[in-house]
Amino acid sequence: MSHRRHQHPKHAEPAKQTGQPEPGHGETHEHHGGHGGHGEGEHGGHDHSTMGHMHHMEDMKRRFIVSVIITIPILILSPMIWQWFGFTLQIPYREAIIFVLATFIYFYGGKPFLTMMVDEIKARKPGMMTLISMAISVAYFYSAMTLVMPGGKEFFWELATLIDIMLIGHYIEAKSVLGAADALEELVKMMPKTAMRVKADGQLEEVGVDELEKGDIILVRPGEKVPADGKVAEGESMTDEAFLTGESKPVYKKPGSDVFMGSTNIDGALRIKITKSGKESYLSQVIELVKEAQQSRSKTQDLANRAAAWLFYAATAVGAVTFAVWAAIASPMDAVLRSVTVLIIACPHALGLAVPLVVAISTSIAAKNGILIRNRQAFETLKNIDAICFDKTGTITEGRLSVSDVVALDDRQSLLRYAASIEQNSEHIIAKAIVKHAQNEGIKPTKATDFTAFPGIGAKAKIDGHSVAVGGPQILLKESLSLPDALKKYESSESTKVWVAVDGSVIGVILLKDTIRKTSLEAIETLKALGIETWMLTGDNEAVAKDVASKTGIDHYRADLLPDEKLKIIKKIREEGKIVAMVGDGINDAPSLLTADIGIAIGAGTDIAIESADIILTKSDLYSVIPALKLSLATYRKMVQNLWWASGYNIVAIPLAAGVMAPWGIIIDPAVGAILMSVSTVVVALNAQLLKRAEI
Repeated sequence: MSHRRHQHPKHAEPAKQTGQPEPGHGETHEHHGGHGGHGEGEHGGHDHSTMGHMHHMEDMKRRFIVSVIITIPILILSPMIWQWFGFTLQIPYREAIIFVLATFIYFYGGKPFLTMMVDEIKARKPGMMTLISMAISVAYFYSAMTLVMPGGKEFFWELATLIDIMLIGHYIEAKSVLGAADALEELVKMMPKTAMRVKADGQLEEVGVDELEKGDIILVRPGEKVPADGKVAEGESMTDEAFLTGESKPVYKKPGSDVFMGSTNIDGALRIKITKSGKESYLSQVIELVKEAQQSRSKTQDLANRAAAWLFYAATAVGAVTFAVWAAIASPMDAVLRSVTVLIIACPHALGLAVPLVVAISTSIAAKNGILIRNRQAFETLKNIDAICFDKTGTITEGRLSVSDVVALDDRQSLLRYAASIEQNSEHIIAKAIVKHAQNEGIKPTKATDFTAFPGIGAKAKIDGHSVAVGGPQILLKESLSLPDALKKYESSESTKVWVAVDGSVIGVILLKDTIRKTSLEAIETLKALGIETWMLTGDNEAVAKDVASKTGIDHYRADLLPDEKLKIIKKIREEGKIVAMVGDGINDAPSLLTADIGIAIGAGTDIAIESADIILTKSDLYSVIPALKLSLATYRKMVQNLWWASGYNIVAIPLAAGVMAPWGIIIDPAVGAILMSVSTVVVALNAQLLKRAEI
């Protein structure tokens, strides 16, 4: 799946629709075309690919192990260690040996930092790597100088232990920046390796999943995982789709039901006709989305990078002043010792871990709760939304419309046959409901010719030599149709209405009803309690919209909307300075999802890869927006806490390292500085783990 870049909707026209529109009614349901996603094509730091992260992580691990081994003899050869532990060793060529070992650890263990320092300087963005490199370089060259110039104290052991600490810290960071590694591994484990395919003669053959093709029939026994997306051809069973919905409640399957790769068949044998396999499957696309979320750039990470740069300049300035002052009041050795300690304390290693680790954990939590993040920035912005807009059908309501009444001026069966004939090729829920109702009454659709679709309005075609038009209220205006007196009373009906006209005369109306989801009432109540303005934007008629709005307590609603009118309303709300989220099914509302600051697709099912959504919620109800909001807020809080701890402790630690408390006997040595710096990293890592306890 591609991760396209595009301009922010504020600065670009809505993406154009492509493809043949489907017939429309009261609800807007234009056919989904190609859209650029909100996702970022770039990502920060040295995050280039999963393989790159893996290589970086393994390299850090290898360098750490080798460096620790070399550190042991350096510690044994260090006079400072002798002094601390009260022993002395007489080793021939001690100074030469420790210099060779320290030189190796400086260039081998310190190479990643020195290399990345060069990159930072070339980019004129000095930061974490420059600080680390300065600290280890000053430690190395000063210690080397003390070997030939008497009067100084070497601290090769501080150099070695500092490099060890930095390497293990960056190993942890590289591992965390791999993103939701745990979530990905769990998802990959769900992917079956083999399948039982039913041959033409009815015999079974075991084949690899990669050999399966669309149209194949496979047998899935109780307890087995479904190896590909498809529809049940034979059999009934319960399946566990926890990875899809975030809930462990089994789902009943019967012939015609959709099943997804990775779900577990519980209690009955199923024969499944494959509709999607391999990389097209829902599970494969979830894995791709999780990878994209890991790579998507974070605004908070940008803040961390800026903080590292500020810290570099501050530490360099304090280090220089510290050196000058201590050189004047004490000795050059003391001056270097204090300066190195300042640089070590200021090493913003925890800053490098503060955001990526939280990103990894939040992405993992999100994936397990059916929240798939395509755009990190949009997810972080979600906590700040002022207004949320949503479609009615399938979002607030069940989206399972059924025909409640058929009102015909003359022949009821003819009216249903005309309507079903036009609607038979459409996938829209209104069309499906009409076709299903006609079939239940034994009415067979006939072939329609000269078909013309009017997105969001209806459709027109020739049937048995007659010109037939069907659609919502807008079709009456489009075709300049007037209602017979006998049908005028249905204009104010709260039902969804599909008018049917033959040869320019309205012959009747089909009334359809939908049910409001219980969870929608809870969701709207919660959103309003959070101070978020609620809007319902629907193509359905005024009476239906008003009824739903009054029952749910929605703040504002607009009815009889065409696709471009929805866009105008969202733009208008944004022009008022409000951050707007749009919730829709991800297909019918693609233009609106693109125009809003944050596009949220719910209940996307097998259409999981829809390009127009920033966040995809796999649960098919509006309430699933609430956990996403809570997780966005909890994630941001953890990031801010980590950034404060990673950089804030320097306010106290750097002055102490510079020796401002020396007159009172409080002095921090480089080793203590390295430990403090490491403690800050551990605190940041532990604090990030607490995100797992957040209530969403």
